[in-house]
Amino acid sequence: MPKRKKKSSGNYSIVIILAIITFVVTYCTRKFTTDKGKEVPATSREKQPSANGKNKQADLFKENFETTSPVKENYNSETITLKSGAWTLKDAVVGARAEDHKQGKQALRIRGGGSATMDFDIAVKGTVTVTLKHAAYGTDAGGNWELWYSVNKGQRFTQAGSAVKTTSKELRTSTFTISAEKTLRLRIRNTDKDNGRLNFDELSVVRSSQTPKDNTPAPSGNAVAGDDDNLLLGNPSDATPAMVSPNNYLMDKEFYKLSYNRDRGTPNWVSWHVSSRDLGHMSRSNDFKPDADVPDNWYQVSHTSYIGSGFDRGHNCPSGDRTFSRAANDATFLMTNMIPQAPNHNQHLWSGLESYTRDLVKAGNEVYVVMGSYGVGGYGEKGLKKKIDRNNITVPDHIWKVIVVIPEGNNDLKRINKHTRIIAVNTPNKNDVSTKWSAYLTSIEEIEQATQLKLLSRVPEEVRQELVKKIDTGN
Repeated sequence: MPKRKKKSSGNYSIVIILAIITFVVTYCTRKFTTDKGKEVPATSREKQPSANGKNKQADLFKENFETTSPVKENYNSETITLKSGAWTLKDAVVGARAEDHKQGKQALRIRGGGSATMDFDIAVKGTVTVTLKHAAYGTDAGGNWELWYSVNKGQRFTQAGSAVKTTSKELRTSTFTISAEKTLRLRIRNTDKDNGRLNFDELSVVRSSQTPKDNTPAPSGNAVAGDDDNLLLGNPSDATPAMVSPNNYLMDKEFYKLSYNRDRGTPNWVSWHVSSRDLGHMSRSNDFKPDADVPDNWYQVSHTSYIGSGFDRGHNCPSGDRTFSRAANDATFLMTNMIPQAPNHNQHLWSGLESYTRDLVKAGNEVYVVMGSYGVGGYGEKGLKKKIDRNNITVPDHIWKVIVVIPEGNNDLKRINKHTRIIAVNTPNKNDVSTKWSAYLTSIEEIEQATQLKLLSRVPEEVRQELVKKIDTGN
């Protein structure tokens, strides 16, 4: 029996030793194969080894514009799926020709006026460095291009850094820095006016603590998340994108936002921002069209709905405020952006106010604008009408607008103070109105009393209380 006990004790000892060895090996293996403490976004899980063989922080995002799907060879607008996700290409293709300058088998090719836009977001918090390789396609002379970004899921894009001029026949790298609080999506724009074609390849986003691959100094935009958002100053009616609120239905048209009223067939209000970047040389579209985002079971106002009514299809967000791209200008001609507006009101009084607003922007300011209408019954070319289009569209009796003017800059909310210029007008929707908008100057407070809205709700209350009482001089 003593011998058996000794043998059993020895077996137990061996088992215990083997268990300890297994645990140590497993723990060490996990320790050295896991990048502990670093979150790797779903868009990029591959670890990039550095030159010295040690693990470095993975790219937040990388796209090489390679696709196993059939190569897009025409310049029609189209959404394609790349490794990173869905991209919308306008006047752009994924090129695989010998003339395409590329890292692998394919590269992005964009001709003048075209763009490539991510239809998804990267999870980003803080400052990141974006690098992108570029070259002039084939024997083309090259041209200018810009990188734009959105921190609010594509609702609004802002230019990153300065425009880049590309003439090289070999890929070169440009670097940008961007700050975001939660998400980021990117757009590449070829702004060449001579239709020059450009190649792009190897787009990457890394945390700014990492050194850019070509050590190019990164231009600083000092952008603040939320700046230039079309609803930065607040949602006047707490509109929501829910069909249970058909008469206060929030719609985001990318270049402006609005509260739509199903029963009136017009917006309650439209809100947008204008800076020098919004003003370009794009011609007026004049392509009035129904808005496909209106729910299917609601009445759809069409481009012919105002014909013979005696009223203009009056823009809320004007065509002239969105001339930097065809898409931006086209968006202003959606019928959800229109109200029945007395022709002389639209073409003289209102046109003058719109032109004055753009002059303020050209003078070095940026503006936040909210426009709306209320009441029933306007006087057009054919006299008083309360409804048009077989009673599907209500004609308002008043049209109002509020313009917040600040110098061009960043951190807009914090720069608005009790001295900020406020232009508020409230006008009758009549054909015999004065041509001078300054004749209808009022205060935000009076507009709020008439509409039951709350304007500038995101401005600190003590500042807002000062601003809502101000009446501008019109100079």
